[in-house]
Amino acid sequence: MSDNRQSLSDLAELTTAQPDAPAPEAEAEAGAPVAPQTPSAPLREQQLDKQGRAYATGRRKDAVARVWLKPGNGTITVNGRDQSVYFARPTLRLVINQPFDIAERRGQYDVVCTVSGGGLSGQAGAVKHGIAQALSRFEPALRSAVKQAGFLTRDPRVVERKKYGRAKARRSFQFSKR
Repeated sequence: MSDNRQSLSDLAELTTAQPDAPAPEAEAEAGAPVAPQTPSAPLREQQLDKQGRAYATGRRKDAVARVWLKPGNGTITVNGRDQSVYFARPTLRLVINQPFDIAERRGQYDVVCTVSGGGLSGQAGAVKHGIAQALSRFEPALRSAVKQAGFLTRDPRVVERKKYGRAKARRSFQFSKR
């Protein structure tokens, strides 16, 4: 049997010792089709409505947010109110702006969203999910960065249901010895 294992130096020599491979520019001049430089993910096309906005739906816990994104100066309106009024806690505003920070687009888009259901924390998560989805539809090139941060995936954690014979979902009634 022959030994097929190779050392790293042998493999490095193989990759550098291919002078016969033509450069991509030479293939373009020859008239052959040139593949894009990043074959890992094909670019999707931009999805806009008639007003030039990107629409997406975000969900978290019981909250559902409908989000419209368009170029602007960075105002975020939630249910007709400014984000600083609707989400008074700074941590919730921080959660909402995370997709813009990851994509380095803070202050470049106006967001109008309507959110219903759940509490404030779930609503902020739903708005974040919707903004991330809308951002990837407006600028498909940003999809990989936003997806890598985990903002395109809906957070599946929800409140566990109450079971019969229990005080809450898992807590038992207090035990009485007598």
